[in-house]
Amino acid sequence: MVNNDKAQQKRIFLAVVLSFVFFIIYDYFFIPKPPLNVEQNLTEEQNSSQNASVANEAPALKNTDSKILNDLNQNNSENSQNNIIAEIKSEHFDAKIDSLGRISSFILKDEKYKDKDGKAINLISSENSPYPLEIRFSDTKTNQEAFNVNYTANEKELFIDENSSKTLHLTQKLSKLEIQKIITFYPRGNYEIEVKLSQNSPYFITPGFRPNIAVDSYTIHGVLVLDDKDTIHTYEDEDMDNDENIKNAKMTSAFDRYYATSFYNFDKTLNITISKDAKQNPLIFAYSDNEFKAGGYIGAKDHNTLKSIDPRLEAVVEYGWFTFIAKPMFAFLNGIHNYTKNWGWAIIIMTLIVRVVLFPLTYKSMISMNKLKDLAPKMKDIRERYKADPQKMNTHMMELYRKHGANPMSGCLPILLQIPIFFAIYRVLLNAIELKAAPWAFWIHDLSLMDPYFILPILMGLTMFAQQLITPMTIQDPTQAKIMKFLPLIFTFFFLAFPAGLTLYWFVNNLCSLVQQWVINKLFAREHHRKESE
Repeated sequence: MVNNDKAQQKRIFLAVVLSFVFFIIYDYFFIPKPPLNVEQNLTEEQNSSQNASVANEAPALKNTDSKILNDLNQNNSENSQNNIIAEIKSEHFDAKIDSLGRISSFILKDEKYKDKDGKAINLISSENSPYPLEIRFSDTKTNQEAFNVNYTANEKELFIDENSSKTLHLTQKLSKLEIQKIITFYPRGNYEIEVKLSQNSPYFITPGFRPNIAVDSYTIHGVLVLDDKDTIHTYEDEDMDNDENIKNAKMTSAFDRYYATSFYNFDKTLNITISKDAKQNPLIFAYSDNEFKAGGYIGAKDHNTLKSIDPRLEAVVEYGWFTFIAKPMFAFLNGIHNYTKNWGWAIIIMTLIVRVVLFPLTYKSMISMNKLKDLAPKMKDIRERYKADPQKMNTHMMELYRKHGANPMSGCLPILLQIPIFFAIYRVLLNAIELKAAPWAFWIHDLSLMDPYFILPILMGLTMFAQQLITPMTIQDPTQAKIMKFLPLIFTFFFLAFPAGLTLYWFVNNLCSLVQQWVINKLFAREHHRKESE
């Protein structure tokens, strides 16, 4: 065992590092990434299969296929996007089908999804290519022709009310092949797609590139696949090294922080290829050689909406490392919201309940820190007396700890046990689109945006500073002491740009810690006074 200075340094700095790792390293210092322009680059090998009637192996794409597909998309996307052959309208969205049989526009009409300028957002644009329902044939000549022959639609306009669905028939006639797309649209943004070919011809069909609305550096965006064993495979943007093939997939989705576009079939599974574009962003394709059937969804990752379509679609909401804790934590938060009808108060109540549940761990940590503070003079005396004999010094330190029931690392273990829970809450509050346009106090009108007046970050910093003042510390190293003093200021600076909902949680959490520390200090002082009186 090392001497007390080193042990104390480890204890303090481990807690600090564990706090920072989730906010500085993981979040890349909170610098948002610019939107990513996509260049299609379908690579050499794509092996997949659709179902029992489909061949087990998809034909390998030739080296020239990627360039051909890129050129075709680049040259035809803008023209076909402007050449609209059908429009679908509902209370919640407006969609457009272009002349290549793709969903080239999908506008969310609900008020809460509008951007900061009050404009409705389009989940598909020229930067989102490939578009949903785009087909790419393995045969080069067929593929080239398919990108130059227009589809026809049986209807130019479809109107969907809240309790109905409408079906659109699209047909493309090539020289040796006829393609039919039968799309049934539902009012919440989900649809069913069925593709039929007049003869077998291997092809890939995509639910589209991820929406490009909420892309930042501190949430996951990319692609996920749910396989038949209910395992989720995640592929993040700019991190796709090689193509991946997943057979028997139940669901696949391309997503940003708040929105997603998906394929799913929980009865007859899909065979999925995850390819990549020129910037190593993942692209989803499902393989077939003739008939293809799947459900689809374009829209917000709203739990209630996804659950109303199929509860299994909630897997679209990805929380990263601590998903297994974050999902029940959101369910808990949502349950509180069902009673309070206000997400801000739900966050506060959830934080208070979590702090009560974790109080035994917090209590142990705080008691340990108070004990070490009391032992500081005796530990200093041992260090000075046995500084020439480290082994004897460590022996006496151990005896001192055993005699008084203290352990330099005992304050760190409770923190380690609590961090997964706190980080899961952090992930939930960052990813929950339910907080979008959700008000709390008179100056907070949207918990998903930063506090416009920085009131919550400042209060968070002040409570952190106050807690620091009353928390027992025995740090003697000047550098460490300075770092600790500046922590409240550093955290305040970082939280300025954080969503108000997350900052509210951290403020209330700090406030609870402050109160608990004050109460424990009083109890410890009273007990210490009683022992001295005896």
